[in-house]
Amino acid sequence: MSVTGDTPARGRGVRLGMDERFPVVRANRVGGGKIVLPDDVAERWAVILFYRGNWCPYCRQQLADFQESLDRFRAADVSVIALSADPEAEALATVHDFGIEFQVGYGLDPLEIEKSLGAYVGRGGEFIQATGFVLRPKGRAVLAVYSSGAVGRLVARDVLGLIDYARERQ
Repeated sequence: MSVTGDTPARGRGVRLGMDERFPVVRANRVGGGKIVLPDDVAERWAVILFYRGNWCPYCRQQLADFQESLDRFRAADVSVIALSADPEAEALATVHDFGIEFQVGYGLDPLEIEKSLGAYVGRGGEFIQATGFVLRPKGRAVLAVYSSGAVGRLVARDVLGLIDYARERQ
């Protein structure tokens, strides 16, 4: 059986599979400095959320959900990091509007993220579609969730349950 489409794939990268090491991603951090993944979370569990941008109501809801559960993530020693292609001013607005206390990175090149992680991009490469990862220590993937549109993303409660379950099975 063969499958054909109207347009060829645009060089989409390979999607991250179970227990594969997260590739190096660098971003500017709101408030200054850099985020370097997976190095910055190599010694702990982490949730990495790529969001479409400050303009996306679904992304704002997801980030608010993780912020509301942040005390539980901290108690479980789990880092939460959100990243987007937003310019600095938009990322800063996201942090301020929702009182985000976890790290937020900005200015990513969506086409580079598409190539390195296999994330879907929107509007011809203007933004990264919602993509989420749960990483165990040493930057190994426990879960990768790729959305091709606005919905279909990680939820804080589910992630906390998954991490508890994965830790029990270690």
